[in-house]
Amino acid sequence: MANTLTGLIQYIYDSVDVISRELVGMIPSVYINPKAEQAAKDQDISYDIVPDATAYDVTPANTIPALDSSTVPAGTMKINKVRGVKFHWTGEDEAAIGRDAKSGIQNNKIAQAFRTLCGEMENDLADLYAFASRAFGTAGTTPFATAGDFSDAAEVARILKDNGAPSSELRLVIDTAAGAKILGKQSQVHIVGGDDPLRRGVLLDIYGMQIRESAKIKTHTKGTGAGYLLNNVAGYPIGSTAIAADTGTGTILAGDVLTNSQSGRDQNNKYVVGTALSGGSLALNKPGNRVAWVDNDTVAVGNSYAASMAFARSAIHLLTRLPKMPEGGDVADDVMVVQDPHSGIFFQIALYRAYRSVLIEVAVAWGVKAAKSEHIALLLG
Repeated sequence: MANTLTGLIQYIYDSVDVISRELVGMIPSVYINPKAEQAAKDQDISYDIVPDATAYDVTPANTIPALDSSTVPAGTMKINKVRGVKFHWTGEDEAAIGRDAKSGIQNNKIAQAFRTLCGEMENDLADLYAFASRAFGTAGTTPFATAGDFSDAAEVARILKDNGAPSSELRLVIDTAAGAKILGKQSQVHIVGGDDPLRRGVLLDIYGMQIRESAKIKTHTKGTGAGYLLNNVAGYPIGSTAIAADTGTGTILAGDVLTNSQSGRDQNNKYVVGTALSGGSLALNKPGNRVAWVDNDTVAVGNSYAASMAFARSAIHLLTRLPKMPEGGDVADDVMVVQDPHSGIFFQIALYRAYRSVLIEVAVAWGVKAAKSEHIALLLG
């Protein structure tokens, strides 16, 4: 029977409207990579990583300068999840609850399917906080708590600008605690110049950054590391990422915020650890330290924090596509594609008829990647 999903169209779009009102801030903020359609699950997709340029003195000569011998390395990303939510009806189910009740329940089941899958995708994106370059703010203290003061946003934007992030596509995705402070402390008309935040709860852009809230912002639990000293006689020039440390005790984890606590050295910058301490070595995320460090400088691990994320859109990639069907289709009686107008994600709805029952599946495939740590920063809370 053709077009067996036609009768569900209204329920499906009603469900999309419900999900569009969920606090999904990461999905619409990141770069949706179109290469996803070309790849199978767990198949690598390559992207270029253009290295920093090196300048030289321009000196007149009889010969042209030597050709550029630099190489352009490649990173990889992949679709690693193909996920679905299903529910079914039997004839006895329908008889027991009645046609009208079935319509309402079916509507809610589709709504929950969209909500679950969007939530998982959002969760994976928020998990990328540990790839950030540096951080600003006070761990354990919600930002934007002082009326009329947007310096938290200004400082995290400064990190991105100092790292060379494109200013035309900056995003700031905050947790609901920070969102509440913006609405409660910063929504007065004389502060923002309009009543959209006060009357309608709209988060206005700040310093060129689009602001969104996410219910999936992570809370990082710090490692137990204490008393560590830098362990490199030659020290660490600006831009170093591989760091050796000794003397201390406990763990330094990926996502920990590390500072050089040596007096007068580099106490103002907060660096995000990309690779946990192991065998006396750890790695900072790019672009590394901004001030030269010296052997036996003390380093300190910051407190646990909520990881609101500021980033250039191109720094975080979301690969997403519909689950692949075999050529000619499978045994589905009908298949429909629905786009969530809020996040832009396409979902596949498939209906399967079985013995005295009907199964409906909502499915999507995706993968995530922090493609450029230099263009990601954390706003601590």
